[in-house]
Amino acid sequence: MDFDFTDDQEMLRDSVRKWVGKGYDFERRKGIVKQGGFSREAWTEIADLGLAGVYVPEAHGGMGFGPVDAMVVMEELGRGLVLEPYAQGALIAGGVLAGHAPEAVKSAWLPKVASGDALIVLAHQERAARYRLNHVSTAAKANGSSWTVSGAKSIVPVGDQADAFIVPARVSGAVDDPAGIALFLVERGAKGVSTRGYPTQDGGRAAELTLTDATATLIAPAGAGFAALEHAVDIGIAALCAEAVGVMDTLVAMTVEYMNTRKQFGVPISTFQALRHRIADVKMQLELGRSMSYFASLKLNEAPEQRRRALSQAKLQLGTSMRFVGQQCIQLHGGIGVTDEYVGSHYFKRLTVMEMSFGDSMHHLGEVSARMQDGAGVFA
Repeated sequence: MDFDFTDDQEMLRDSVRKWVGKGYDFERRKGIVKQGGFSREAWTEIADLGLAGVYVPEAHGGMGFGPVDAMVVMEELGRGLVLEPYAQGALIAGGVLAGHAPEAVKSAWLPKVASGDALIVLAHQERAARYRLNHVSTAAKANGSSWTVSGAKSIVPVGDQADAFIVPARVSGAVDDPAGIALFLVERGAKGVSTRGYPTQDGGRAAELTLTDATATLIAPAGAGFAALEHAVDIGIAALCAEAVGVMDTLVAMTVEYMNTRKQFGVPISTFQALRHRIADVKMQLELGRSMSYFASLKLNEAPEQRRRALSQAKLQLGTSMRFVGQQCIQLHGGIGVTDEYVGSHYFKRLTVMEMSFGDSMHHLGEVSARMQDGAGVFA
C-alpha cells in the first residue's frame, strides 16, 4: 500500500508547519494560556489559511478535502500544541453539518464555518454518561416546526467562547435509548443558554453548558441523530490520533536532543545502553501510534460498523502510545521534565488529556472487545 502523500498534501503540511513555527511559538502559547486558553485572533489566522474549510464542500465556500488532508493539518497543529479547537470548529462542525444537516442549515452555517466567522463545537458529554454516547438525558421538545432544548453538557471545548453548539438531545425513549436521540444546533447567544468557562490541565479552555428551553435548530432527527453523533465523535477521534502523532513526534525529538547534550560522568547520556534501549521502545510506540492514526483516517469514510470498530482500535493504541511516550520522555529528562518553564512538560500534559478525550483506553478496550467477531479472526 502506498502511504506517500500527494504534492498538494505536502504543500498543505508545509503551510501549516510554517504558520506554527513562525506564528505560534511557545511564548505566544504561554500568553494565550494566561488569557484563558483561547485566542480568537489565532483562530482567525487559522481560518485565513483556509484550514477552517477543509471539510466544507466547495459549494459552500470550503476546500472539500478529505480525512487524509485533515490528518496532515492535525499532525502539524499537534507539533505546536495549538490550543484553538481546530478539530471541533472545523472538522467536526464541517463534517457533521455537511454530511447530516438539511440544505437550509448548510447554507446558513457552512460558509461561516469555512470563513472562521462561526466557531461551532460539539457539546455531547453528560455527567453520568462515562463516554457512552447513547446516554443522553438532555431533552428536546417540538413546538410546531421549532424546537427547544433543556439540559446540561460538561467539558464543552471553549464553550464560553464558541458561537454555537452541536447538541444531542432526547426526543423519546429511555435515557440510554439511541433511537430517541436527535441532533440540534444551538446558538450561544440564544435565550436560555448559559455557560461557565474554566481552564483545562493542558492549557486549553472548556465550559459547563446549561440549556433551559433554549431555541434549537434540528440537524438530524431521532434515529439519524445518533448515527450523526457517532460520526462526529469518530471525526474527533481520528483528528485526535493525528494530533497525538505530532505531539509525540516533537516530544521524542526534544528528548533525543536533550540526551545528546546532557552529560553524566563526562559523557552524553545518549551513550548509555539502558537509555538507548528505552528511547528505542519509545520510538516503537510512536510508530505504532502513527500507523494506527493512518488507519483511523483511512477508515473514516467506511460503513458505520467498520468505522466505529476501526476508530476504537486506533484510539486504544494511541492511548497506550501516548501514555508510554509521555511518561518515558519525561523520565528521560529527569527533574527538568516536570517543570512548568520547560516546554516538554506541556507536551506531556497535552498527551495526558488526549488519552482521556473521546473515551479513555479502558473504554475503547471494551468497545473493541464488544465488536470482535467470533474467534476474533485468529482461526478464520
